This record gives sequence, structure tokens and C-alpha cells, in this order.
Amino acid sequence: MKFIIFILLWTISNLANALEPMPPKISDTLEQRVKPCIICHGDEDRAGRDAYYPRIAGKPAGYLFNQLRNFRDGQRYYQAMAILLENMSDDYLLEIAHYFSFLKYPYPQPTANTLSPGETQAVETLIHSGDPDRDIPACSACHGKALTGTKPFIPSLLGLPHAYLAAQFGGWRNGGIMRGQTPDCMSEIANKMTQEEVNALAMWLPTQPVTGESAEAEELPPELVQRCQTILSGEGFIQ
Repeated sequence: MKFIIFILLWTISNLANALEPMPPKISDTLEQRVKPCIICHGDEDRAGRDAYYPRIAGKPAGYLFNQLRNFRDGQRYYQAMAILLENMSDDYLLEIAHYFSFLKYPYPQPTANTLSPGETQAVETLIHSGDPDRDIPACSACHGKALTGTKPFIPSLLGLPHAYLAAQFGGWRNGGIMRGQTPDCMSEIANKMTQEEVNALAMWLPTQPVTGESAEAEELPPELVQRCQTILSGEGFIQ
């Protein structure tokens, strides 16, 4: 009898184990591994209580790679990013950068242009011609004629909200976002502009529709290479 009871209990136990739902298998793919990134960096820019979370999808791989390395190595500082990236190799950061560079989300609709005709004309002059007298290059010289960026290192100026652009210009004018290196070239350029020009640019750029992708650049102009070495610091890694 005891033996029969033992067999019954053993059978019931096995049946119970068999009926328990098996934990789902999670595939070990890059798409699965970067899901935590998308929690903060989704399909549009957003402001959090502690930080600003820009959309990173569709930005050039070289640009994203440099940003990731700068957070990991302390050239840019945000503690959560530093902790997340501290043990990641350059090769792995490059994988992540390429993944997000090919990820496409719709861009927000352009905002209404509230600038005066004179302010608009002044901005468009800076965009397309710059100001040689002040050694300010045209925005389009680096970011492409369509302002959608130049692969692999220069990001688009379009599809960005006013708050983000204003914060970026503010950071550049206060010494740049790089630490322990030669200041970023945008810091040098932004400080040659007036505050009125900076404000107008940050207002005008969100009014432009995003058309097309980043331009291909087979060879960067020598003056850009010389002037913006921090931006091009990942040149040996990008394929």
C-alpha cells in the first residue's frame, strides 16, 4: 500500500510540474539587448525629470558611436549612461550604433515659423553662406545641403525640437560638452554667433520638413578634419 501511495504522489507531482508554464525563451539578439535603450530613446525626443532623452534612431553611425564612447570614457557625463556602458567594448558600441542608424521612425511635423522676415533671412544666410568675416562656416557645409547630416559623423539639424536645439547651443556656448579634450568645434562656432542668431536658428530649424536621409561623404574636407577632430575621433572604426 505504501508503495502504491508513493507512486501516486510521484505521478501527481510530475503532472503538476508538467502543467506549470515554462518561462518564455528570450532570443539573444542585438534587437533584444537594446530594448532598454528604447525605453528612454524612443520614436521622439522627450524631456525627463533628470535629463533630456533625444531620439537616436536614424542618426549616422559614426555620430552615435562617438556619443557612446564619450559617455563610457567620461568625455560626456550622465551617470546612468556611464554605468550602462562602462564594460562595453568599442566593437560592441559600434554594433549598437549601426543598429540605431538603420532604425527608422517618422519625424514630427514642422512647427510654424514665428520669426520676422528679417530674422528668417539672417538665419538662411547663416545656413547657406555662413559669415566668412567672423570665420563662421555655413551650416550646410558640414550638415549637408538638405541639413539632414553627412555620414558617418555629422548629424541632421532637422526633426529636432526647439528645446533640444536651444539646450545644445547653450551647452556649446558655455564651453562645449567635451571634458578633458580640445573643445568641440561647435563650441568655437557657437561662441562667434550672437545670442539673437542662436535663438533664431533654434526657432527656425524645427520649421523645416525632414526630406531624405543623411548625405554620403566619400571624403571629408581637410578644413573640417582639422577643425573638428573630436567629431571625427571614431574615423578608424567606422566601416
